[in-house]
Amino acid sequence: MSNTLVPPVGPAADVSSSIRASERLRSAMQAAGMLPVLVLLALAFHFFGGHRFLTGQNLSIVAQQASINVVLSAGMTFVILTGGIDLSVGSTLAFSAMGGLMVSLLPGFGWLAIPTCLVIGLAVGLFNGGLISGLKIPPFIVTLGTLTAVRGLARLMGADRTIFNPSLSYAWIGNDGIPLSSTLVIPWLAVIALAVVVASWFILRRTVLGVHIYAVGGNQAAARLAGIRVGAVLMFVYALSGLLAGLGGVMSSARLYAANGLQLGQSYELDAIAAVILGGTSFVGGIGSIWGTLVGGLMIAVLSNGLILLGVSDIWQFIIKGLVIIIAVALDRFRQPAART
Repeated sequence: MSNTLVPPVGPAADVSSSIRASERLRSAMQAAGMLPVLVLLALAFHFFGGHRFLTGQNLSIVAQQASINVVLSAGMTFVILTGGIDLSVGSTLAFSAMGGLMVSLLPGFGWLAIPTCLVIGLAVGLFNGGLISGLKIPPFIVTLGTLTAVRGLARLMGADRTIFNPSLSYAWIGNDGIPLSSTLVIPWLAVIALAVVVASWFILRRTVLGVHIYAVGGNQAAARLAGIRVGAVLMFVYALSGLLAGLGGVMSSARLYAANGLQLGQSYELDAIAAVILGGTSFVGGIGSIWGTLVGGLMIAVLSNGLILLGVSDIWQFIIKGLVIIIAVALDRFRQPAART
């Protein structure tokens, strides 16, 4: 008797073919993520916005606008991959920018401005991580508290006024770039953001620490049983999120020559979370990529810039961006088979 397997025919073959086609489509969507949507958005804004979007000057503006959010979103990706959340990044950015600006005004100590921003951000991140990993307080509660408290410290530091330094030594970071042509310039802000993304990719995909981060997000109890130091992993991701928020403070103050504890960084945490979710990272942790986050951050910048070119009012910009995020999460349900079971 022959053991050769006979392929199914008739209705069974049609069902099998349909299942394979569905799986191939889902695999393709997982690989592409939101990149096709980003491309379609850019093309739509270009053709409906008077062919002004895909110009060298405007693309440089979009890159500059996206950079700070991409940096914050990179830190947020690490946090959300562990199943956590960091609502304090906007306030931390403002606090660190205020600290950096004030130090930059001290005669002979201007060179300490950037380290001050980074240290302040790192300190807030370590504080969050210590409470979450050491005292087991839920991340939402901890970072919601620091969102408010750190914002208050930023306002207190500047006595509720704007700190301005027209001679800021590192202002070139926020206002200069690498010229590629007479109209296209790659802002240094974008270079920094891309460097952060590449470093984040290396940590997540090429180190043992990255494996542990995914494991903690997938199942914290199982990760602990496997010998992973869950507390140390959580400390790292929140410290990194704070450090990158401090870097965001450097970038923001460099761009504006100024900082304000009340307004700077308002709602930045929401844009960062949106970029991460748009990029396909699962809100419950364990699934996601930093390249997806980069695409998500660019989508938010493209939306904001394109809607302005179309003359859409601020009110409708909020509504449209909110609807796009909801649609993206709905698409994520299809891209992630685990979410459908």
